[in-house]
Amino acid sequence: MRQPLAKRVVAEALGTFFLLAAVVGSGIMAERLANGNTALALLANTVAVGAYISSAYWFTASTSFANPAVTIARCLSDTLQDSSD
Repeated sequence: MRQPLAKRVVAEALGTFFLLAAVVGSGIMAERLANGNTALALLANTVAVGAYISSAYWFTASTSFANPAVTIARCLSDTLQDSSD
């Protein structure tokens, strides 16, 4: 069953918001905790964003990809299909 467009747009917007929050928040956190150590800051940022993306991928039942570029590319290439078809 395909979800209504409004519901899919809201899911995409929420996913994008949380991805942006994870990236910005982990960047701020990493900068404060690393005390000038750039390698440690990059590692902390990578781990935090990777954890968000992994959890969003494994624990979602919608077609929200939390990245508008992925959704647009899949819509343009006709690979965004409902799994119940």
